[in-house]
Amino acid sequence: MSATLTVVGLGSGNPDRLTLGIIKKLKAAATVYVRTAEHPVMAALKELDISSCSFDGLYESLDSFPEVYEAITSRLIEEALSAPEGTEIVYAVPGHPMVAESAVSLLRQRCPEAGIELQILGGESFLDEAFVRLGFDPIEGFQLLDASGIRSSQLQPELHTLIGQVYDSFTASETKLCLMELYPPEYEVIVGHALGVEQEERILRVPLYELDRQDGYGNLSLVYVPANRSEDARKRTFARLHEIVDTLRSPEGCPWDREQTHESLRKNLIEETYEVLETIDEDDPDHMKEELGDLLLQIMLHSQMEEELGTFSVYDVIEGLNDKLIFRHPHVFGGKNAVDAEEALKNWEGMKAEEKRLKGVKPEAESALSGVPRDLPALMKAYKLQKKASKVGFDWDNTTDVLAKIREEVDELQEAIETGATAEEQMLELGDLLFAATNIARFIGADPEEALTRTNRKFVSRFAYIEQQLLNRGTSVKESSLEVMEQLWQEAKAEERK
Repeated sequence: MSATLTVVGLGSGNPDRLTLGIIKKLKAAATVYVRTAEHPVMAALKELDISSCSFDGLYESLDSFPEVYEAITSRLIEEALSAPEGTEIVYAVPGHPMVAESAVSLLRQRCPEAGIELQILGGESFLDEAFVRLGFDPIEGFQLLDASGIRSSQLQPELHTLIGQVYDSFTASETKLCLMELYPPEYEVIVGHALGVEQEERILRVPLYELDRQDGYGNLSLVYVPANRSEDARKRTFARLHEIVDTLRSPEGCPWDREQTHESLRKNLIEETYEVLETIDEDDPDHMKEELGDLLLQIMLHSQMEEELGTFSVYDVIEGLNDKLIFRHPHVFGGKNAVDAEEALKNWEGMKAEEKRLKGVKPEAESALSGVPRDLPALMKAYKLQKKASKVGFDWDNTTDVLAKIREEVDELQEAIETGATAEEQMLELGDLLFAATNIARFIGADPEEALTRTNRKFVSRFAYIEQQLLNRGTSVKESSLEVMEQLWQEAKAEERK
């Protein structure tokens, strides 16, 4: 058996708010431990002749808060186990024991395992003072966040938000940077120090960008972000995008959007993808941002259609993607290592095969060419098919052999044309030539799609030069001779080299 361990709350800082029951517990305890002596109530405890031992030294000797809370938990359990049966050890914490007290959470897990009776007596938390001093009703929508682990994904602008554990300017800076991912720099926030503590309380209203420029951060500091239910506050959230798409597809929404199907939007998805690629080629970030939004809309619309049928929602899509990314990156989220991109790719391919096995598919029973999308553009599909074939040894030995094959296919196409072969036969010979030409890309480390895209762009640029030069002369391509246009074409090539 062991001593009883009782955790009590010392309240938010005003000694007058201490309950009579907690004072009696503190007076009767065999030993009193406090998480920190840096609390306004400690002076009142001394007046009541209640001595205590603090864990402040752990904050100085250990590197992180989790280590401190672990050490406090271990020490209290050790003390309870070694104390005489029937005695009571009291652990006093600021505020309420169940609000932002990690060591208490650990005690609740471990005391039953150790056979220690654990009691918890509440106290006034800093939340009670915050509701009163800051003047908001939590039933309107409220969230409490920890500044030491705050993430932008947690933020919901339509809720009143209290951020505790703002111990110093560094934590305030991290909080500010996180908030500014969703709120404008000028958004007014409130900093509260020692709320409810006479002669120590300070409440400051500051623009968000000045949050870390304030003095006085400490154990009794918090940041309050008032709820903002304006449309502007929500327009950066994914939830709002989901709502908008849902509204567009609803009976009260847009007639055009309601009529769309997977089939009718198929071409839109392809077009938007290529428009994104164009912005990448142009190195135009502003245009890219817009086009990525258009592409995302297509994904949202297709997901919304399935949500209406009850098959899946966009959040299921996100969940599946998250699971896949974690599973296929064991060198990041697991125990494997990858020293370079090639090894990372091997891990990726290995986990893809493992996924198939988990789904009951045997990768070794599949064709070596499986996994290439049916509707890829032909040039891209040819490249992927050849890459897959090469992995199992079905490939040319060198570029000389590939170039020889290309010449062979040129000769066969020429023969088909000169002998008057059917249009179908000529087309097939042309396909063989294009397929052979695609093969050389792998050997020279080039993507054939990108190579042809660059040539297309070069052709457009040179032709535009011809048109502009002819326009300067008061004529056009329709009125010009081939000889003149060829001369201008060579000029355009010369301009590119400058």
